Amino acid sequence: MRSDADAPPPGPSLSLWSFRDDVAIETAEDGSLTILARWGDVTLDPPGRAIEEVLHRMTFGPVALGNVDGLDEDELHGLFGRLPGRIVRSLGSRDSAIPLLSAQPVSPHGVLELPEVPPDRPVRLSRFALARQRDGELVQESPLSHHRVVLHRPQASTVIAALARPTTVAEVARRVALPTTLVGEIVAYLIGAGMVVVAENGKFTEDHDPSLQPWSPYELMFHTRGRLGRHDEPSGATFRLVDTVPPPPATKPTPQTNRIPLPTPTTTPTMSLTEAIETRRSTRSFATTPPTTAQLGELLYRTAAVRSRTEVKGPGDSRYEVTRRPYPGAGSIYELELYLTVDRSPDLPRGTYHYAADDHVLTLVNDNPSDVAEVLNGARVATGGRRPPPALLTITARMDRMGWVYDGISYATTLKHVGVLQQTLYLTTTALGLAACALAMGDDDTSAAALGLDWPAEVSVAEFAVGFPDSYYDEPYSAVHGM
Repeated sequence: MRSDADAPPPGPSLSLWSFRDDVAIETAEDGSLTILARWGDVTLDPPGRAIEEVLHRMTFGPVALGNVDGLDEDELHGLFGRLPGRIVRSLGSRDSAIPLLSAQPVSPHGVLELPEVPPDRPVRLSRFALARQRDGELVQESPLSHHRVVLHRPQASTVIAALARPTTVAEVARRVALPTTLVGEIVAYLIGAGMVVVAENGKFTEDHDPSLQPWSPYELMFHTRGRLGRHDEPSGATFRLVDTVPPPPATKPTPQTNRIPLPTPTTTPTMSLTEAIETRRSTRSFATTPPTTAQLGELLYRTAAVRSRTEVKGPGDSRYEVTRRPYPGAGSIYELELYLTVDRSPDLPRGTYHYAADDHVLTLVNDNPSDVAEVLNGARVATGGRRPPPALLTITARMDRMGWVYDGISYATTLKHVGVLQQTLYLTTTALGLAACALAMGDDDTSAAALGLDWPAEVSVAEFAVGFPDSYYDEPYSAVHGM
């Protein structure tokens, strides 16, 4: 059986027009039309019969305007100009009901203009264009674009593949064995949708644009997906898993063995908030004498311990539990967990412990010397110190806890939570006379292995070193570390 990839080149092309799937039309008694869409409704004066026919047909799928008798295309295009973000443009062929590709708007600013592309003009796939599967089809997306391009047929995909390096329409046509005119039309759609860039004076502007140079494709895509305005994916508290997955527990279940109860502080630091803010510093070199269990316990209690638990109502008949803690958290979900890795302590064995925020206890999760050393050595390298910090807090996120409520913004929101937790840790360490440093980066796989995480259900998202300033004590390192 011959596949689509072996099929002969498509026949003569067609320019096709349709509405997004979420667009509907209402007709008023006076004949005016209201175009209903997710980004707002637009009311049009009563159009002529041919235009009204086209608009209604566009709600069912792609329409070739030349097939409609008596159509004033200039008037229709004028109406299209009033409907940004609603019009899908597709490139079809007369030998198939399936278009080659479609440029779908993903924001209210999506308006596609097709450029003229000389066959000898250098073109290239944008470094910000990313491919993925969506609803069983290959799509190209870019954080710079207000469209996505759906590649319905393999001929369009082969053109995309040939654009990975600077080339021309004529060269691509030779490589993929398609007519130059057709390749030029495919490339025009890709340029109009922002997936392909055109050289100016032999250079691609995006490579030298000072506003784009700081961004990697992944970071800019992540930024746009965590905000509204450049995508149409679900975002916010959608509770999309409420009917299929039970709500994850408010706190991570922990075993009842290897538990070390921490004392609850009975006094309150006297330093004012203003003083803590003004005197907070990042310390990358720590004293040899480490904090005690009581001091680390007070830090954990004042920054992360559960203060109360409440059951709340979700969609339908669902109910789930939320907690209150010292730092703010969206929806009181509190997906962050804390793990304490101790290098040296006067009263706490070397190892990695999970902090049970509801019971205010530590649970030993790993005392393997090599695993502990690998975690701590990563912190030493990150701080640029001569030795590891006395204690290291690893912040993890239970993404099922966030994903059960939030869609599209779960990880972006988690990183905001990391920021407020780190600031809470910083101010509290300052008030307690401790020293601290938030690390710029950690090793995901090392943390997952050493902490026993069920990756990617629970992932490490930040590290925070804790100790005393190196001027606080002057005991030799070997006296407390046995080296």
